[in-house]
Amino acid sequence: MTITISSVRFRYGKKLALDNLSTTFTPGFNVLLGPNGAGKSTLFNLLTAQKHLQAGELLFDNVDMSDQPSALMRNIGVVFQKPSLDLDLSIKQNLTYFAALHGIAGKQGLANIAHILASLGLSERLHDKIRSLNEGHRRRVELARALLHRPQYLFLDEPTVGLDVHSRQIILEHVRTLAQQGVCVVWTTHLLDEIEPDDHLVIINHGALVADDTCAALYKQHGVASVLSLYRTLTNTQENAL
Repeated sequence: MTITISSVRFRYGKKLALDNLSTTFTPGFNVLLGPNGAGKSTLFNLLTAQKHLQAGELLFDNVDMSDQPSALMRNIGVVFQKPSLDLDLSIKQNLTYFAALHGIAGKQGLANIAHILASLGLSERLHDKIRSLNEGHRRRVELARALLHRPQYLFLDEPTVGLDVHSRQIILEHVRTLAQQGVCVVWTTHLLDEIEPDDHLVIINHGALVADDTCAALYKQHGVASVLSLYRTLTNTQENAL
């Protein structure tokens, strides 16, 4: 399950948000980094069909996103940065509603993720309303919802921002397990301690690609010992993202 991004350009009027960007995301844990305004959100929105491609090519296992967006979205799971659960519905109601949107019967949808609900500590709370949950549990529900249809591509836009350490760990560990099982994960974050040396790291700045390799290889290439030093070197910023 490979995503090939070729010569993608995107403009907001006169502003160039993505500048001839090319990279490849393979099965496993792929991290997308960049300062605010670097183009991360634009790329994320293109990959999840929230925006239409203006120039270049996005291929999901050689299937063009522009040709078959609806078909591809059936194999894509997304956790957006902004919460999107119905606060007045229970966990179960939110999940079964989303399953129905994918043409999956409620019971089957819940069966698809029974082990995920257990892993995320949600099995005993299915009848709790979202409004009663803390932010960490709400985020876990959003992850479970994104996995209802068993996607092979999983996009997460800063999924752990603002969460307690325990919830961050649960979500990150679960997503890393999915990556080890062959899911193509694209994870955007400003929390650099979430990144490991073997992760595939893509850094963009001012819409252009500035790094594309494993963290360990990039450390060696640029003579640095941490992702923070690498990030500061390649984006020319002193932003402390930890």
